[in-house]
Amino acid sequence: MSAAYPFSAIVGLADLRLALVLNAVSPAVGGVLVRGEKGTAKSTMVRALASQLPEVAVVPGCRFSCEPVRPDEHCPDGPHDPAVGGVSRAARLVELPVGASEDRLAGSLDIERALTEGVKAYEPGLLAAAHRGVLYVDEVNLLHDHLVDLLLDAAAMGTSHVEREGVSVRHAARFLLVGTMNPEEGELRPQLLDRFGLTVEVAASREPRERAEVVRRRLAYEADPDGFAARWADEDAALAGRILAARKVLPDVRLPDAELERIARVCASFEVDGMRADLVTARTSIALAAWHGRTEVTAEDVRQAALLALPHRRRRNPFDAPGLDEALLDEALRDPEEPEPEPEPEPEGDGPDGGGEPPAGSDGSERSDGADRSDGSNGSDKADGAGSEGPKSTEAAPSSAPGTEDAPVAGAPAGSDGGREQAAVAAAEPYRTRLFAVPGVGQGAAGRRSRARTASGRTTGAQVAAGRVTRLHVAATVRAAALHQKARGRTGAGLLLRRADLREAVREGREGNLVLFVVDASGSMAARKRMQAVKGAVLSLLLDAYQRRDKVGLVTFRGAGASLALPPTSSVEIGAARLAALPTGGRTPVGAGLLRAHETLRVERLRDPLRRPLLVVVTDGRATGGRDALGESRRAARLLAAGGVASLVVDCESGPVRLGLAARLAGDLGGPVVTLDELAAEGLAGLVRDVRSVA
Repeated sequence: MSAAYPFSAIVGLADLRLALVLNAVSPAVGGVLVRGEKGTAKSTMVRALASQLPEVAVVPGCRFSCEPVRPDEHCPDGPHDPAVGGVSRAARLVELPVGASEDRLAGSLDIERALTEGVKAYEPGLLAAAHRGVLYVDEVNLLHDHLVDLLLDAAAMGTSHVEREGVSVRHAARFLLVGTMNPEEGELRPQLLDRFGLTVEVAASREPRERAEVVRRRLAYEADPDGFAARWADEDAALAGRILAARKVLPDVRLPDAELERIARVCASFEVDGMRADLVTARTSIALAAWHGRTEVTAEDVRQAALLALPHRRRRNPFDAPGLDEALLDEALRDPEEPEPEPEPEPEGDGPDGGGEPPAGSDGSERSDGADRSDGSNGSDKADGAGSEGPKSTEAAPSSAPGTEDAPVAGAPAGSDGGREQAAVAAAEPYRTRLFAVPGVGQGAAGRRSRARTASGRTTGAQVAAGRVTRLHVAATVRAAALHQKARGRTGAGLLLRRADLREAVREGREGNLVLFVVDASGSMAARKRMQAVKGAVLSLLLDAYQRRDKVGLVTFRGAGASLALPPTSSVEIGAARLAALPTGGRTPVGAGLLRAHETLRVERLRDPLRRPLLVVVTDGRATGGRDALGESRRAARLLAAGGVASLVVDCESGPVRLGLAARLAGDLGGPVVTLDELAAEGLAGLVRDVRSVA
């Protein structure tokens, strides 16, 4: 087996390195969530950390890694004899796969043996294996919500509790929790983000020399893993020794009242919810002081701890990216009696480096600065500069004349449908929408939209157990066994059970769906107020999809065809960003948009056959752009309906004269139609029933 990649050999990622080390020093910090783009060595560094942890002493033969001096009194393998002593082994790194079940994570009870033999048989899960080690969850944002809840509860309490039909087992589960995620694939809920102690954003270096060194070391490791590890053995050993020394100093570190008040002041100024931020920041500050060999927390420790503990707790709504303004942090950290720093004097001179006007055509910054921006903006931060492609502010655009709210934006040719492309407009404020559900009962991933058979939820019936029983239906089992008690010779009070008597509960809950938006971006939608309302409606539906654990996709159509603006993803944040940048103009190829949606759903069905789709078409129904544009749209709609795709049409038509084309399109799709006004939660009563009635 090849040696693991050395922790000390990893280039850069200083914040991640520090966050992992602080959790190794003090597991009470609460773990690390690592956010970053793919290919940034997130997993490599986490796996390398395990080799830096001190060895642990365990009771021989204990499957739950009990400490010999203080064994867990609830240990299923106990009680342990203190006279037996202990053995030392390396701290474990346990990886939780995305597709793991609840029994695999928490452990499983053999209900069959418990009922038929009276034996409490418990098979430990990954939480037991990770006790006193590291539990690593790659792509934690793709893990089912109920597993994340279970995982974080165990991490917070230090105990795993498994209960099935009145039979319960409890054991210690204290571990260093590390989760990694790519934000492009969807965010964690704010409630779950808050449960991670620290968060770190990582990105690949834009410095050519540093990137070259990363490649050089990786190639050297792949050519000779053991030799490469040996070359970094001394550095890794020194790091492990420093972690052990910091653990010894940790109990002696003092948090002065002044620094504790500073922590409280910072958390209050950033309006974080609850008190967990204060506790995590305090624990991290103490760990930082111990890491630096000090016995008293300083203001710099508090600042560094806040940079790691607060960014992910600043999210105020699902479309906000985690982050922290360091200038505001420094303002909050300053003592109340400390005078504010004086502003720096304006530099003298002309041009970009001085205080005068920049040269004509310049934006006041060096050209190379925009080319090397690591955030991908390429220096185009100007709000209204020539050549800017970002969304224009609604305040900066001329308002529509009275009575022309549904006319194309000024500049479109007379008598056209807005053939020229118009700049993107901002969306109206989102609002709470009604629940639109897919009809029938599905079997998809757990969520909060449509009815489905799930592992959790209300019990609706029972069935003969086919395999291992994990959800026993007690009443149905007793009824099945009662018929055979006389034949089995029962004489006592106990019930004689056989394997064939066991019945498994059938439960119904909610599933998440694939909500595919098909948005009309043609010239007929280009009126500023109408497009603002349309984008606000789609943004509201995106927010609803986020809350109901759906995947989302976005198809837009205008001009000569349609495009898949957002392939199906769990990241509604990206959907909101693509919607914000959506330009309008051109003809209205409704048929092309529906055909593109049909192809997208066909491919997605191959990837995820259990996730049922909900098609949301946002249009006024006017089909232009060909000899038989209306006929093409109707044929495409009927093709989707024939495939059993549940659909909803949001009618964007407005004005005193309405053609009702969106309602006709909804009829071809076999789904309901709602206006923008009826989309809100206080709209039409019984709308959910209408959507569900579609077969």
